[in-house]
Amino acid sequence: MTDEQRVNIHPGQPPVKGYRDLTQAEVDLINEVKDAERVLGEVWRKVVAADGNDRRWSAVARTHFEEGCSALVRSIAQPESAF
Repeated sequence: MTDEQRVNIHPGQPPVKGYRDLTQAEVDLINEVKDAERVLGEVWRKVVAADGNDRRWSAVARTHFEEGCSALVRSIAQPESAF
């Protein structure tokens, strides 16, 4: 399959509203972001479990990590937006 071919991200199902079919390269990039997000989550949990960290800043960091990963996926998928 070439990068130019589009991949239905939910084969056998109607497409998700607001999302286009993605190339295999785009799907692979999104999966790479998701893998990195899982690793970052593991590191975050280690920091939170350690003694002496500031819980408020840990929570702020988690929110920013979630927002950053979500924004990175959206930058690849380029879904339609109501805004």
